[in-house]
Amino acid sequence: MRGRGGTSRGRGGAARYAVVLLLGLWVLVGPTAGARAEGARPPAGTRAGDAYAFTPGARTVVGAPDTAGAVALDARHTYRSSLPRAARLYYRLRLTAAETAYVPVTAVPPPDAVVSATDGIRVSLRNASGTSCSYASARFGAGISPRPVTALGQRETGKALCQGGGTYYLLVERLDTGRPDPTAEAGEWDLEIAPVTEPRLVRAGATTPPHASDSAGPEPPSGRPRERSGGTGFATARTVGQGVWHTTLTPGETRFYKVPLDWGRRLHASAELGGAQGHGYVGGALTLSLYNPVRGAVDDVSAGYTGTAKPTALAPLPPVEYANRYAVPAGVTSVRFAGDYYLVVHLSTRLAEPFGRGPYEVVLRVRVDGRAHAGPAYDGGPVPEDVFTVSDADRAAALTGGLGDAVTGPAGGQGDSDGDGVMRLVAVGGIGSGTALLLVLGGWTVAARRGHTRNR
Repeated sequence: MRGRGGTSRGRGGAARYAVVLLLGLWVLVGPTAGARAEGARPPAGTRAGDAYAFTPGARTVVGAPDTAGAVALDARHTYRSSLPRAARLYYRLRLTAAETAYVPVTAVPPPDAVVSATDGIRVSLRNASGTSCSYASARFGAGISPRPVTALGQRETGKALCQGGGTYYLLVERLDTGRPDPTAEAGEWDLEIAPVTEPRLVRAGATTPPHASDSAGPEPPSGRPRERSGGTGFATARTVGQGVWHTTLTPGETRFYKVPLDWGRRLHASAELGGAQGHGYVGGALTLSLYNPVRGAVDDVSAGYTGTAKPTALAPLPPVEYANRYAVPAGVTSVRFAGDYYLVVHLSTRLAEPFGRGPYEVVLRVRVDGRAHAGPAYDGGPVPEDVFTVSDADRAAALTGGLGDAVTGPAGGQGDSDGDGVMRLVAVGGIGSGTALLLVLGGWTVAARRGHTRNR
């Protein structure tokens, strides 16, 4: 009896030992492996090489040709839709009088679509009587290359137009030249729609924008570039912070990066296309675009190419401040809240003919300066709730590309150099689920034998 009881206690000890080991392995492997997989695999519903990675779980909706049949959108969700040629499609939103609404629409043409520089989309948000609250357009530009382009519709509280709660309509129109497009029978472009609402402030603040920033802009960072492949959509954008980042692209590819910016911080960015063999000139060969946390356009620049490396830089921007929304220039008024700012890099398909399919070296230089401070007091929360938030994990990821938390020291400082910390995490993350299972089973066996030996 004592022997069986001792064996039972030994088995119980073995079980507890195995559970502890399993939990330890989950802490080490689970979060790291998940972060690694998130950066390496496309989201559900996409394939490696797809032109654009839509937000996982996005709801599919069909736009209506008139307001009567418009389907409702909600800021708690992201949506997928499609836009036929020469189409005008309506979607419906229900807004309160106290919230500012932002409705970005990203149009994704097929990678081999035939486009012109002036092709694109136009987006407007309208009230129930048809009055336009705002309108914006996005075009493919000098690169004459199909790529994801985003235009923002918005309804702002405090403006003369579109006051009061009620039903509002998002109108999406396709802008194209009408030339024949042999790439698809219907010629449809995919759409991603990601509504956001922003509450008003508890107390009204200053309505004068801060003083304009230095027109010359800061010096771009220097040093050896670090590898950082970008995402293929807003949802899979790869985090970067201050530094020099390197990737390779082929003509027609677009890559998304995001830079977390606190209130009071300022972003400067430039991109450089490496040299290549060949002769000729391609206008708009490299396009660098910047979008704010609600995917509103901040700046869009492009550079011609003759085979010689040439950088292109965004215009100097002010620090992120709430009062920037009262400025006139679009590059200032759009830098109005903290959160993730998106850098989007595109190589024109027209590079392939004179200079080859590549891949081409691309270097992205990012500088972040300014003094961070607390944000304004909102009367409620935005939807989605984290859209204007920069977390400690975001700040760490800006250094490590998505593995930031695990290399942060106990006092919030960085406990390891960026390279060493990341390499250690990659080594731990390399333990696959099969290896973890073997370790757990091995630990269970060892514990059981020890328990059996103690009770013999």
